[in-house]
Formats: sequence, structure tokens, C-alpha cells
Amino acid sequence: MSKIAVVYWSGTGNTEQMASAVLEGAKEKGADAVLFTSSEFDAAMMEQYDAVAFGCPAMGAEVLEEDEFQPMFDACEGKISGKKIALFGSYGWGDGEWMRSWEETCRNAGAELACDSVICNEAPDDEVLKQCRELGAALN
Repeated sequence: MSKIAVVYWSGTGNTEQMASAVLEGAKEKGADAVLFTSSEFDAAMMEQYDAVAFGCPAMGAEVLEEDEFQPMFDACEGKISGKKIALFGSYGWGDGEWMRSWEETCRNAGAELACDSVICNEAPDDEVLKQCRELGAALN
């Protein structure tokens, strides 16, 4: 059984809904999956998990949330080499540049991206939530 962490930050609840669907998908595939906010997770916990799904909305000029999520992710970045990772999040403007940049950061750090990232404009609809469950399942 895979141990999976689903780690997210959400300002409006959109990314939180996505995180819950990722968790559901991982558990449906039999994983021992746990949901964390970015303030509950730190780099020392990376070694406890076979895979990690990170979720964060686009902020400002298409960047990760800078006060809580970015510092946590920066600390984890040195521990993602060879680790199965998946990314998700929502945005309200732009074209998803923050996700492309984030994927590149993960690849450059040696992470194994388990599947295509899932992004949505504003609140996730049924199709996006289905994609999130599939993302969670892909981490097993």
C-alpha cells in the first residue's frame, strides 16, 4: 500500500475541493492517503511518503502563494528527486503559466511527475473533480 500525502493551500476553497478529490482518488486505489494544509506539512515529512500531491492556486502574477505555500514547497524541493509527485490548483486569470513553471521546477529537481497536472479556472466542476480523483489514483 502506497503512503500518499496530499498537501495544499487554498484561499477561496477551490483548491481545497480539488485536494479532497485527489485524496478520494488515492484512497479508492487503496492508498494510505492523508490530507495536509501547507502549514501542517514540512520537508522532514517527505521521507514518510511514497508520493506527494501538491496543490496551490495561482496568485498575483501567476506564482505560488508566497507566505505559506512557497516557503514549505521550497523546503521540500530538495527532497523530491526520484519521488512521485503530482500538481494541481485553480486560477482566476492568466493561462496557467504558474503551473508550467511549477512543473519545470519539479522536473529540474528530479521529481517524477506521476501524471498531467490538473488546473481549473475558478471553482472545479464535475469534470475537474474527476481529473483530480484520477490524479490521486495515479500516485499509487
